[in-house]
Amino acid sequence: MKNGKMPNPNTVHPIAGYENEIYVKPTITRPNIIVGDFTYIADSEFESHVTHHYEWNGDKLIIGKFCQIAAGVEFVMNGANHQMNAVSTFPFYTLEGWEMDPPSPEDLPLKGDTVIGNDVWIGQNAVILPGVHIGDGAIIGANSVVGKDVEPYTIVAGNPAKILRKRFDDELIDLLLEFKWWDKKIVEINALIPLLTCSDLEKVKSGLEAQL
Repeated sequence: MKNGKMPNPNTVHPIAGYENEIYVKPTITRPNIIVGDFTYIADSEFESHVTHHYEWNGDKLIIGKFCQIAAGVEFVMNGANHQMNAVSTFPFYTLEGWEMDPPSPEDLPLKGDTVIGNDVWIGQNAVILPGVHIGDGAIIGANSVVGKDVEPYTIVAGNPAKILRKRFDDELIDLLLEFKWWDKKIVEINALIPLLTCSDLEKVKSGLEAQL
C-alpha cells in the first residue's frame, strides 16, 4: 500500500488532483470497447480516441491490462473503410436521403477486431488502424501509424510503423509470456515491482524462473 491506499482499477483519476490521466475501464460506455484493469490514457476521457466505430460493423476494440496510452492516440475502427470493389467509394448508405442499402460485409474491407495486449505502451499521437493485433509488452513509437500486427515485446515506429527491434531476447520474452504478471493479484504484483522494474535482465530471468 502507498499512502494507505491499495490500487483500485475502478478509480477514474489515479493521481489525486490531476484530471488528465485516467484509468480507462471505469469510463467505458460502449459495449464494443473492452479494456482491462489499470490501463490508462493521458487524457480526461477515452472514447473520443476511438473513431469510426459503428454498431452495424460489429467490430470490437479490446485492450488488455496495464497499458499506457499517451495523449493524441487514435484507434481507427472498421467504419473508416469504404467499399473499394465498386466504381465509387462514396458511402451513400451512411448519409441522409440517398437510396442505398448498406453493402454486404463481403463487399467491405472489414479487418475484424482491434486487439491490444497487456503492458503495451502506445506513444503520443500514434494511430492504430482497423484489425491490428498488438502483442503483450510491445512499444509503439510516437506519431506511428500501425497497419500490421506487432509481435509481443517488439518496438515499432514510423509511418507505416516498422520493426526497430525486440525489447529482449527470446528466452526472456518466453518467460514473460508464460509468467503473465498482469494477471496476478494486486498484492502479488506489488511484491513483484522490484523484479518488474529491474534493469539487470539476467536477474529478472532468474527471478521469473524461480516463480514458474
